[in-house]
Amino acid sequence: MFYTVEEELKGWYKRRSLPHYDSDEVYQFITFRLHDSVPLEEIDYWHHELSIEAQTSVNKDSYRYLKIEENIFKYEDKGYGECYLKNLAVYNIVKETFLKFDKTRYELIEWIIMPNHVHVLIRPFEGQSLSKIIHSWKSYTALKANQILNRKGKFWMADYYDRYIRNEQHFFSVIRYIQNNDKAKD
Repeated sequence: MFYTVEEELKGWYKRRSLPHYDSDEVYQFITFRLHDSVPLEEIDYWHHELSIEAQTSVNKDSYRYLKIEENIFKYEDKGYGECYLKNLAVYNIVKETFLKFDKTRYELIEWIIMPNHVHVLIRPFEGQSLSKIIHSWKSYTALKANQILNRKGKFWMADYYDRYIRNEQHFFSVIRYIQNNDKAKD
């Protein structure tokens, strides 16, 4: 069942046609991107495809959903946009923000900051909302990064992608995926 974000309920909910699962009982793989990392027509296509999938099922293990996900991951690694996260000062703001609440709000398992997006694997602690954790990361880092870059306006894309970890095999495949992104960055 889906709930609106305004209801602030844990579990499944929908935001901007993307399904999200907010729980402090599971590990979460999160991706969020810079505002210009994907052309608008590509975003519209993904939202359309994901909303069709969400209407038929909330099963993020369906073949169709996994293919859409795979295409999104391939696209984001193309390095589209300004790639502000290449700037060492901006990179460090994002890194320090992830580390700041590790062991207090969440357990930070693995993370990578790519030129135009980030991947993070965390387990929120009891009572901690995934959406609030991500909101705090994005709002703080956007403010600081815009100051560093002497710019105004949108920094991060409005939504984020989350996928809860289903089992041990999934957990280790996400860790490998993040680590392999690190190697691709060099």
